[in-house]
Amino acid sequence: MAAGGLQDLKRRIKSVENTRQITRAMKLVAGAKLRRAQERAESSRSYFDTIREVMQRASASAGSAAKEQLFAERPVKTTGYVVVTSDRGLAGPFNANVLRYAAGRMRSGDGQASVFAVGRKGRDAYRRRRLTIHDEFVGLGDDVHYSQAKAVADAIMGRFQAGEVDRVELVYTHFINAMTQRPAHVQLLPVRPPSADEGASRDDASYVFEPDPETVLADLVPRYIEVQVYGALLESKASEHGARMTAMDAASKNSDELLRKMTLSRNRLRQAAITREIAELVGGAAALE
Repeated sequence: MAAGGLQDLKRRIKSVENTRQITRAMKLVAGAKLRRAQERAESSRSYFDTIREVMQRASASAGSAAKEQLFAERPVKTTGYVVVTSDRGLAGPFNANVLRYAAGRMRSGDGQASVFAVGRKGRDAYRRRRLTIHDEFVGLGDDVHYSQAKAVADAIMGRFQAGEVDRVELVYTHFINAMTQRPAHVQLLPVRPPSADEGASRDDASYVFEPDPETVLADLVPRYIEVQVYGALLESKASEHGARMTAMDAASKNSDELLRKMTLSRNRLRQAAITREIAELVGGAAALE
């Protein structure tokens, strides 16, 4: 029985060693992808800041008629939640945290909840819960493109203009650093233009809109929604890579600790087997005397 236990322990050690190799490799891959995701997010911030500033100034200058369609508040019968998750697992609590946060928003929100699912994990979770899924966007890949954000924004605006949803909230994971990610939300529709203290204008320069603020605003609003979705996708993707890197690092450390304990157990079994064999030899020799 001891020999069988020793062989089983050796197999377990080999399995844990193989797992450790995989988790270490996944940690390195996630770290490389995280650096690229951070660079893309940082390089896009100047564009985000500029469009927020122009949006704030144009909405302040435009008349009320230009704000009827996507700005107008109406009684909320259905709230659509754009929930951004990942397509793959092994990212620690990344998906669970954003889904839990979205569930809290749905409980406290107005009207009936429906979903725009971005990512397979969210889509599968809401299918199991039998929530209404208006549209699903999966397979976005590790490098999110603006065209993908535009497709999400177009679907959202189409549903809102058709009256299928009366309010739309974007729920995603805000990237702080590789160790820390925090779920967040922003209202997409009806549009709420950024105020001057949200990073819009920081100077007193006056803007001249051509042909007029109303025309500029009509073209700018869809872009503003697209930018918010694109920013959330970039933040979420960076958060996913950071969470996966952290999870794989923890898994590698747990494997090291488990290997240490199993190696100690294996050495004890070996020592016990050797001691037993010596005792049997000594006993056999004594019996022959």
